[in-house]
Amino acid sequence: MFSIPGKQAVTITPRAASQIVKLMQKDGQSAGLRIGIKKGGCAGMEYTMEYVDSVDKMDEVVEQDGARVMIAPMAQMFLFGTEIDYETSLLESGFKFRNPNVVEACGCGESIKFADM
Repeated sequence: MFSIPGKQAVTITPRAASQIVKLMQKDGQSAGLRIGIKKGGCAGMEYTMEYVDSVDKMDEVVEQDGARVMIAPMAQMFLFGTEIDYETSLLESGFKFRNPNVVEACGCGESIKFADM
């Protein structure tokens, strides 16, 4: 929907791709990971993530190293250019979004704000 020919909407690091594939297989061969945006959190918006059994015809689909990520239609303009990574530390592990469209994030990192559009 908001794509540039020859450029993926989001990029997936090898660590994130490996984790997505693992979780796709664990959940009984789901179709992939759908990411989106919803209102919430102290900064105003939050990322959503869910494994789904089918691809919606309006999803932007990015496939890399066996991992499939679908971007929900309403989130495409907010996520364009985002790098999805998977990080593990002593205290936590999880997906991290490096999104050039974010202008502010809360201290806990769970909610984000985009420039007024």
